[in-house]
Amino acid sequence: MAEYERSRTMHARPEQVFDQAADVGQLDTWIPDAVHVEAADLPAVTVHEDRSGQDMPALLRSERDQMRLEWGTREQGAYAGWLQVSGIDSGPSEVIVHLSFFDEAHDPGEQAVGEALDGSLRRLEERVRSRSGDAAG
Repeated sequence: MAEYERSRTMHARPEQVFDQAADVGQLDTWIPDAVHVEAADLPAVTVHEDRSGQDMPALLRSERDQMRLEWGTREQGAYAGWLQVSGIDSGPSEVIVHLSFFDEAHDPGEQAVGEALDGSLRRLEERVRSRSGDAAG
């Protein structure tokens, strides 16, 4: 099993960050470019991975009261992940994203996953900034 984690501080309230992250219709604007999510009947979703060309049934759960998203493949048990948003005092938010790969065949490796997670957090921050009108953040 391989596990990866990245974090980023964002200059917005946790609720603003979480609402942008959890917007199922807009997931493709911030998740890794090679992954596409199609919502069916939540929590059921279909995930398409460009790398493998496969569509996989998955689950996506959003817990707003905990500021947490959780996801994972349903049948294969190939991977799972979560995103947690927390407030830092009365200022910025910290966002942590974590991935666990249970199947080596689905693990693209530390460098690729690290770059994908960093890029995802950067795009999420840009999305939050554009929605909050905070060009300085």
